[in-house]
Amino acid sequence: MQSMVMKVSRDRLSSQVYTILKGMIADYRFNPGTRINVEQIAKEVGASRTPVWEAVHRLVQEDLLENIPNRGVFMSALTPVQAIELYTVREALEGLAARLAIPHIDDKTIDKMKKCLDQQYKVVQKEDLVSYSRLDYDFHAMVYEASGNRTLQEMLETIKNKMRPITMHITPILSSLYHDHVEILEAFQEKNPDKADAAFRKHNHQMIAQIQSSMETDEWKEAPKGSRNLS
Repeated sequence: MQSMVMKVSRDRLSSQVYTILKGMIADYRFNPGTRINVEQIAKEVGASRTPVWEAVHRLVQEDLLENIPNRGVFMSALTPVQAIELYTVREALEGLAARLAIPHIDDKTIDKMKKCLDQQYKVVQKEDLVSYSRLDYDFHAMVYEASGNRTLQEMLETIKNKMRPITMHITPILSSLYHDHVEILEAFQEKNPDKADAAFRKHNHQMIAQIQSSMETDEWKEAPKGSRNLS
């Protein structure tokens, strides 16, 4: 019985460390391709190495981290081809989520979307890419939740998480991405599923085009710290 209690406690600690590490990744604590100091993380979260490594292994399975033998643990870095594949799949799934969400959208969600867009407008003016990415994540999550389809929501959340280790310049299209969100909100206000679907497809097409442009100019490889973002 005692050993079982110890295992439960260790599993709980491992889950807590996993949540902390995933939060660090969500807050762009680590640059794509950079080495993760597991010993330092253990000290920072006040845990032994075992639960930290268990959390790391979970994140490796989710493709957010890489454990390279004789080299260490690294933040994953998506290739342009992988990123385009993710946006292509997300385009189809977000269009479906929008159509499913339209009949269920209520005033409370509309108000939350409006407030999120108000904050987005401010950070776009400042070209604050990290803050924009957090707000972007929140905005899309509202639509996923409103779809009422748990399986679809989980699939889209998984795709969004896989997109975190991406590095590219999006400043040139930042304003356009924000206006796509405005169109999406308008579609929900009008209860127009076709418009919502089209706005999401346009949104994803912009990102794919920007990735392709970055590939042609080598910006993908040269993006400096703080330039990574998703939409």
